[in-house]
Amino acid sequence: MLIPMEVVGVRIEMPSNQPIVLLKEIDGSRFLPIWVGSVEATAIAFAQQGMSPPRPLTHDLMVDLLELLDGTLTAVHITEMVDGVFYATLNIRDSTSALVTLSARPSDAIALALRAKSNILANSELVDAVGIDIPEQSTGLDGQVEDSQELERFREFLDHINPEDFAG
Repeated sequence: MLIPMEVVGVRIEMPSNQPIVLLKEIDGSRFLPIWVGSVEATAIAFAQQGMSPPRPLTHDLMVDLLELLDGTLTAVHITEMVDGVFYATLNIRDSTSALVTLSARPSDAIALALRAKSNILANSELVDAVGIDIPEQSTGLDGQVEDSQELERFREFLDHINPEDFAG
């Protein structure tokens, strides 16, 4: 089964300074952090912000090629993680309406999906295994809504970086 995901954003994991793209299940509270390279992080951040560079980046060029060849990126599937490495596939409908599946790095797949406005789906077994469940709010013993300590740490993590930090 596949779970619809949305891109929350690109952040930096401290103290390693490694970029992470954060996916969140659309109808749930689980997050999927995927470590990516800085170039891909920039490409994802640009796409999220709707930024269009004067010359096409690689992912822009790929979307242009798909359109030129009358292809459509129908969905991106984040399929598995093996030895700490995530895997993904691109599902492309070609000009004959045949569905073609290509292996891709999740970072490239996500950058393409954002530009092509395609679905991002994750394998449910993958999300069950490595997803981080962070409910938006929890209720204390007194009935008051309070943030859990884990949620607060995660929010703090997200607040430390902006996509602009990747520019330049």
